[in-house]
Amino acid sequence: MRNGYFITFEGGEGTGKSTQLALVHKMLERAGIKTCVTREPGGTELAEEIRTVLLKPRDEKVDVKTELLLMFAARAQHLAYRILPAIRRGEWVLCDRFTDATYAYQHGGRGVSKDSISALETLVQEGLKPDLTLLFDAPIDISQQRMRDRGSLDRFEQENLAFMSGVKTTYRERASAEPERFRVIDAAGSIEEVSESVAQHVKALLDSWGSV
Repeated sequence: MRNGYFITFEGGEGTGKSTQLALVHKMLERAGIKTCVTREPGGTELAEEIRTVLLKPRDEKVDVKTELLLMFAARAQHLAYRILPAIRRGEWVLCDRFTDATYAYQHGGRGVSKDSISALETLVQEGLKPDLTLLFDAPIDISQQRMRDRGSLDRFEQENLAFMSGVKTTYRERASAEPERFRVIDAAGSIEEVSESVAQHVKALLDSWGSV
């Protein structure tokens, strides 16, 4: 059995990536592809507990190093007990955010050095990267309105415009640096419009999968 594919869905808050992930899941199911749907931080019982700690609004300020280490602690658990076993079983893993989000949020948003993130990435991932990353990109004002429409906001969703701008810029920089892995999706349109663009990229991947 050949290994499955690892597809990540990235983007700032309110870009619709989670909605599109669910639609891709249905698309792959119709194609007879066994999938594992997961998210970061989270994906296992322990990693979900760390997620709760990370996202909960609190009066105590969270040190940037604490936040970074918790992110990678959750990721290590997630990789060991959810992502890697699924890939080895030949499943396609659809993950709502992965390490690109850490660069975007902890470097672009918080100012943590890329070297610090890279060192932890090497330790935890041992060279593993997604086969395909769909980056959902929308103007910040549209993203913020979508978040307001959803209701209560978590600790990251409550961040200011400068933080969100840093996240967006870093995501775009990473996409430019790795065009072979990234597909940038214009997420400003309707769910149907965005889904049509996403489907084209997933279909191309399915075609290449079938030819191997």
